[in-house]
Amino acid sequence: MRILITGGSGFIGTNLVSHYLSQGHDVLNIDHAPPRCAQHHAAWRKIDILDREKLSRAVNDFSPELVLHMAARTDMDGASIEDYAANTIGVENIIHSVANLPELSRIIFASSRMVCRIGYQPLDDKDYCPPEAYGESKVATEKIVRAQADKLPCSWLIVRPTSIWGPWFDIPYKNFFTAIAKGLYLHPSGAKIFKSFGYVGNSVFQLDKLAHAEASIVHGKTLYLSDYDPIEVGNMAEHIQRALQSPPVKEAPLVILKLLAWSGDVLKWLGYKDPPLTSFRLNNLLTQ
Repeated sequence: MRILITGGSGFIGTNLVSHYLSQGHDVLNIDHAPPRCAQHHAAWRKIDILDREKLSRAVNDFSPELVLHMAARTDMDGASIEDYAANTIGVENIIHSVANLPELSRIIFASSRMVCRIGYQPLDDKDYCPPEAYGESKVATEKIVRAQADKLPCSWLIVRPTSIWGPWFDIPYKNFFTAIAKGLYLHPSGAKIFKSFGYVGNSVFQLDKLAHAEASIVHGKTLYLSDYDPIEVGNMAEHIQRALQSPPVKEAPLVILKLLAWSGDVLKWLGYKDPPLTSFRLNNLLTQ
């Protein structure tokens, strides 16, 4: 197949490119950043998805049969939704670019679990509660897809990755591993915290199955990408510690962690970009 992966130089995108190249497919990675894997350069075209004309030309020349739209700004440093044009204007541009593709069978749009704050249970796939600007931009992504779905020449669906980890990953989830590697991770004393993590190899498997499933099963659906059983965070931390042969995982009373989080809030207010712990991160850690 001819498979287009936007954002194929990102974390999940890199793993998708690897998977489909290994299967012998014709892959095009459209990304403004170079590939993380040197072996992917031949499949890469340097294109910013905000450049509608250049994007449309490349997409129509390639004429994909499958599109996985993974391109996005994913950090949480933006002050407002306007800082996340790649997530709003970008999805409009990709819809415009694929509108007349004769052989396109399916397009998968990547959203995020952050369309709802951690701990919020949505009533349905259109119930939102974003905690910050990044989440708001992904809410906009989903709304744009649904509003413009009649322009698509194929079946489509939206996926919301959860806490995905694995080869080629980066912030924020890499921070958990690096903190353990350095002996800096502090687990709340006695706490049992269950989270829905996803190993990226499993996510790629799920995306591939969704790409080829019967349209009647997946068309128009919004689905979370996650491993099937929640993982207890303390137990996972110990597994990582043993695998890396790093110092033992330490525990700390919640009051100490709250003081450290407050200190991180102050550092962030003063302009320090990525303090090791903030109130936002601590709340995310403690929420089942």
